[in-house]
Amino acid sequence: MSVEIGMKGRAEAVVVPENTAQAVGSGLVPVFATPYMVALMENAAVNAVQTALAPDEGTVGIRLDVTHDAATPIGMKVWAEAEVTAVEGRSLTFVVSAYDEAGKIGGGTHQRFIIKPEKFIARAQSRGNA
Repeated sequence: MSVEIGMKGRAEAVVVPENTAQAVGSGLVPVFATPYMVALMENAAVNAVQTALAPDEGTVGIRLDVTHDAATPIGMKVWAEAEVTAVEGRSLTFVVSAYDEAGKIGGGTHQRFIIKPEKFIARAQSRGNA
């Protein structure tokens, strides 16, 4: 199987004190933090394509352009959805959206790149030896 336009993924969480802007230092208020929304979007993108990759492949995020449009309080469920909109060689583009129980809280585009994790890690570790 290979990655195809239209593949979809989803990831969800519940807003707890540990994933608020106040807890991670991205703001002073106890609402769902933008960095966690971004992570949820990336997780949805991973979930959209992972089963279509070879066993020795994975993806890494290389670009993200999103907005966080509404605050979500502690206790609410949040989720992200991702859909593949372009496949160019090993580069994948997704439309991503995030929601809570009251409606849409953010959205945008995300790009990921297909990698071989062992090679990727070796290359990253060699940067530390430079």
